[in-house]
Amino acid sequence: MAGKSGAGGTDGRGAAGGAPPAPSLWERLERPAPAPRPAALSPARIAAAAVALADAEGLEAVTMRRLAADLGVAPMAAYRYVSGKDELIALMVDFVHGEMELPDGTEDWRKVMRAVGLRTRALMLKHPWTVRADHFSLTPNQFAVTERALTALGGLGLDADTMMAVFRTVSAYVHGAVGSEVGLSLMMRKRGWRTGDEAREGLAPEMTWLMNTGRYPATHQYLTEARRKDDAEWRFELGLDCVLDGVAARLGI
Repeated sequence: MAGKSGAGGTDGRGAAGGAPPAPSLWERLERPAPAPRPAALSPARIAAAAVALADAEGLEAVTMRRLAADLGVAPMAAYRYVSGKDELIALMVDFVHGEMELPDGTEDWRKVMRAVGLRTRALMLKHPWTVRADHFSLTPNQFAVTERALTALGGLGLDADTMMAVFRTVSAYVHGAVGSEVGLSLMMRKRGWRTGDEAREGLAPEMTWLMNTGRYPATHQYLTEARRKDDAEWRFELGLDCVLDGVAARLGI
């Protein structure tokens, strides 16, 4: 009730009646600047430089000091916008999701969900570090993707919980499938393998021993009969369509 503490014993001012929580990164960035800031620096420029660094060298290479050096600014300059690496990563995640073209409003739910899945895969392959970085970020451009997907599911007679379950099911497939794809690509790069054939040759001793045990006949059949081992795009799209078929059949939509 108004004027009363909540169930946790707080009154809206933070834990145990303390100071209110600090404003989020996004709230701060939308406020007018309280003091002059370096003209050459902006959230977009910071994010673009950090994304370029992560794309080239991995997320571990992104530090506030390295970023300042790449931007040609004082080491503390970026702290006018972000409090540290966690907020910097959130800014990066938001930046790359801003590159993602969302489906327009004329498409049906399945076309929208499929397009979101395909475009998310393209984003993650372009920026492999997002496999590790974007699961728990809350950013405006990420929310725009969620909003578009939920809007497409509106009007189908589904309740709010079911709509979110559908979105999260498709999202879980996309992140799981692309996470494995990115992981394989990074492993191959680390070992100097450029093609699937080179990877199979490099793994041949382990694979030969495993298959010769006779314990894995179904896997052996796949290895000897499959013709699309290196067609990750086909495999992803088939899996995505299977997920969407299952959603449609289960919910009758």
